Amino acid sequence: MHLSFKIGKKMVSIADSFVYTAGLIVMAIIVCALFPQWIAPYAPTQMMADAILKHPSAAHIFGTDYYGRDVFSLVVYGSRDSLFIGVVSVLIGAAAGGTMGALSGYIGGWVDGLLMRFVDVLMTIPGLLLALAIAAALGPSFFNVVLAVSISAVPGYARVMRSQVIALKGRPFIAASRSIGSKHLHIFTRHILPNSLSPLLVMGTIGVGSSILIGSGLSFLGLGVFREIPDWGTLLSQGRGYLTVAWWMATFPGLAITLFVLSVNLIGDKFRDHLDPKKQRT
Repeated sequence: MHLSFKIGKKMVSIADSFVYTAGLIVMAIIVCALFPQWIAPYAPTQMMADAILKHPSAAHIFGTDYYGRDVFSLVVYGSRDSLFIGVVSVLIGAAAGGTMGALSGYIGGWVDGLLMRFVDVLMTIPGLLLALAIAAALGPSFFNVVLAVSISAVPGYARVMRSQVIALKGRPFIAASRSIGSKHLHIFTRHILPNSLSPLLVMGTIGVGSSILIGSGLSFLGLGVFREIPDWGTLLSQGRGYLTVAWWMATFPGLAITLFVLSVNLIGDKFRDHLDPKKQRT
């Protein structure tokens, strides 16, 4: 049974309403990342000596930290680095992993064996632990965080892309293309790749949330981004020592991470259902 309610003349299910709400949350965070100066009431570096560790109020809706900085403004400005880490690491990881998986599945043979053994080695290490090891080896910096998160995402994209290419390689339209003399490059770029990207798009949508979680985890552990304007993970790390006296310092950055990751996952699930041919036939 599907619960629904009416908005104007249109019936909307409860599940769809959650997706619409998630979309609004993601759009709001994207606006905050692109135009923080329009949203934040204070500069993120503005310190107010008379407003240190103030509770949430009308003047400071998320309270202030131990420097007297407005926590809401910090969360708004911190969304930029957090979102950048999530999106760029997914793009790099999907490009590298997708290319590796596509070549492995299409060429096969020793190339498939070599690439997949490398992927198997990466998959034996949990993503967060792998990113932690890379970031610790390279040192804390913005570029190193993006690189560490990207590498940790490569195995998943490689496996998904390989399975898609292998499934497509045996389809009748590929055999028909070969029968008329099409070259491997033409088959690969015109038929294999366009028809195997849908699962990667869904995985990438959901992967943005996971990448932000890993990036925030690295920042929380002191291996993330060290800038004048901290990202959400760094804000969490700064607030953990003040939970008993200033709970809002860690709570609101944590809520921002939770809401964004949950919203992206809901949108990714809806995107997956929309692209699933089995559900489209029902």
